[in-house]
Amino acid sequence: MTHLARRLRTVLFAVAGLLMTVAGAVAEVKLIMFDRHGCYYCERWKAEIMPAYLKSPEGKIAPLEILDIDDVLPEGLKLASRPSLSPTFVLIDDNREVARIEGYPGDEMFWWMLDGMLARLPEEKRQEPET
Repeated sequence: MTHLARRLRTVLFAVAGLLMTVAGAVAEVKLIMFDRHGCYYCERWKAEIMPAYLKSPEGKIAPLEILDIDDVLPEGLKLASRPSLSPTFVLIDDNREVARIEGYPGDEMFWWMLDGMLARLPEEKRQEPET
């Protein structure tokens, strides 16, 4: 992906996020994947996990947002530290980091670690939203 295409993707994600905010539809809880262009493990995660994640109860509780690890962080986002490894998965609640997974530990271990992260959310936020 070219630099211009990555920037365009970032702008489109930002615009979509802004529109969702205006509409009042932004989830308080989300999973941010910090991606890096050319990252082998990022691409593996996208191929092996992402399709299932997007349809899963976990994906409904914490909708996925993908950000380039080198881009400016969204305004108001409070992280324990800036991610340096890609991929890094950060569970966010009300714009604050709850927990993170650094790297891609493989299919089974990812889901197990994700369950542990989600368990750190308040009980009412661990429930799959009704559609």
